[in-house]
Amino acid sequence: MKPIIQNFQVQFNYGVYFTEGLFNPENSMLKDVLQQDGNTAPRKVLFVIDNGVAEAHPNLINAISSYATVHADTLKQVAPPMVVAGGEVAKNDKQLMQDLLDAVNDFGVCRHSYLIAIGGGAILDMAGFAAAVAHRGIRHIRIPTTVLSQNDSGVGVKNGVNAFNKKNFLGTFAPPFAVINDSEFLLTLDDRDWRSGISEAIKVALIKDAAFYKQIKQNAEKLASRDMEAMQQLIHRCAEMHVEHIGGKDPFEKGSSRPLDFGHWAAHKLEQLTNYSIRHGEAVAVGIALDVVYSKLSGMLSEAETEDILVLLSQLGFDLYVPALAAVTDETDTKLHILKGLTEFQEHLGGQLTIMLLTEIGKGVEVHEIDGALVAKAVEELAEKQGQQAALTSNKA
Repeated sequence: MKPIIQNFQVQFNYGVYFTEGLFNPENSMLKDVLQQDGNTAPRKVLFVIDNGVAEAHPNLINAISSYATVHADTLKQVAPPMVVAGGEVAKNDKQLMQDLLDAVNDFGVCRHSYLIAIGGGAILDMAGFAAAVAHRGIRHIRIPTTVLSQNDSGVGVKNGVNAFNKKNFLGTFAPPFAVINDSEFLLTLDDRDWRSGISEAIKVALIKDAAFYKQIKQNAEKLASRDMEAMQQLIHRCAEMHVEHIGGKDPFEKGSSRPLDFGHWAAHKLEQLTNYSIRHGEAVAVGIALDVVYSKLSGMLSEAETEDILVLLSQLGFDLYVPALAAVTDETDTKLHILKGLTEFQEHLGGQLTIMLLTEIGKGVEVHEIDGALVAKAVEELAEKQGQQAALTSNKA
């Protein structure tokens, strides 16, 4: 009998919006976004909030309740917001995921309801995964609260949790209904979280847009001193570039190439090796530095551009090296533990190993082999540069 071949296309549309004071009752953005679904009855909504955000904004839960009361014709809270642990614990603790799914079930959150997550990238990843698997998909709105989630992870289509000691082992590709960036949440970030997201902007600029890299460089002092206008410009351009890339030829990563993960093969492993004591963006900065120096040692990137990138990372307050980068497997095997990140990176995507490196600022190139000895040499160079930077800082003090 002849095979029956099915072929259809699904159109995805979602907006990334920018505002200040989202839950001010006079701000209609959330109401306007919800009304895009065309329904006339109030939508059932379940909020989940990062506990760090709730602590930094003690009036947030009351503000959400007041907003829902004023706009009762559009949304109805099915329960008080769930406040859950943020950071990587949100993706490592299986019970948190189960608690959220229990709430979806207990409060009748259906496909025409909304799960709205407020927090950093980890909370958005976990809540997005729960939304994607409950009822085979309920509507999900992301409200990112960190630089990293507003300009990178929060505007994409990936959701997931960690499993088997591997980052994002379980997950889905499921576009959100909308993403709403509220810059007021950035005001309470500590310096590490403010800085952390800048590394993702540097990453995408290095592989795609030399002009954006130049803009970041020109604004480096302002960014380091927490200038909000400079940060808003960075977030908007970085988010724009991520959305453009996602809408390209491989949004669900069916191939073995993931160019937007420049610097990430080492970063993901570094997070694990440090027991997540360093922020994702801090690990990405080290990963970028490693791949930049490796690109130079491979004869692909000039010495001048390599130094320019490393100086910018340092100027923004990033470490170029952490001790875990030089950790070895064990006493009998001197192979760098970080190199296991290559295997895990390839395994996560499948297909052949594909790593993005640099030939010049603004231009990336994919390679399919990495020389472990050259990685070790790059690690040594970064350790030396970090030592020089530390000495310079000490002398200035």
